[in-house]
Amino acid sequence: MNSNDENIDIDVGPQHLQGNFLSPITHVPGVLFVHGWGGSQQRDLKRARGIAGLGCVCLTFDLRGHGAGEAQQARITREDNLNDLLAAYDRLAAHPRIDPSAIAVVGTSYGGYLASILTELRAVRWLALRVPAIYRDEDWSLPKRDLPRDDLMIYRASHIPAASNRALKACAAFTGDVLLVQSEHDDFIPHATIMSYRAAFQHTHSLTHRIIDRADHALSSEQSQDDYTQILVRWITEMVVGERAGRLVRG
Repeated sequence: MNSNDENIDIDVGPQHLQGNFLSPITHVPGVLFVHGWGGSQQRDLKRARGIAGLGCVCLTFDLRGHGAGEAQQARITREDNLNDLLAAYDRLAAHPRIDPSAIAVVGTSYGGYLASILTELRAVRWLALRVPAIYRDEDWSLPKRDLPRDDLMIYRASHIPAASNRALKACAAFTGDVLLVQSEHDDFIPHATIMSYRAAFQHTHSLTHRIIDRADHALSSEQSQDDYTQILVRWITEMVVGERAGRLVRG
């Protein structure tokens, strides 16, 4: 294990003894949570507290147009929220205890879509996507609320080649570990969308795909919430905490 060394003097009456403090280098993984459209960080907080207890620094936040800023939502674009996510990532990466090569991003629905794009712009080691949404690249600067819903649902129900979509193209280039979680009864993100994401991940170190039985898009039942928490914490423990322990052993 690598360590910091500090030379010290130990005073014993008139005598001065030479000594060394050796302390571990304690850079730890960071985990960034990105909520879905119309949501907030509130649901992420409980999971983040549990994962912080595993030895990670976690950051939850409200995207622009959400939480206290909900009044802005009608004019918010995907570009606005991607800039929010970049700022949040940079804030996490600048934390003095963070290992910048060990950052995980956990995105839900719209947040999963943004998290996928983030991987082409920032270093992400682990990517967890729950019911990730998908949008056409066109109308990027249109307020998100104004995107044509009927056309969007037709698009999501189709097979989407990775090369034709910015988020999927980023997924195709991603080389870290991925957790992909879908809900069995999802009226917003159909199975076809999940499979488009899954097909895009061709160069990952690992890909874990889980389905939450009897769950809807929002995880409305307490059981569904608990099931997702267990899936996420188990994966974070295996991937993030396990990787950290392996580095300490190898060091």
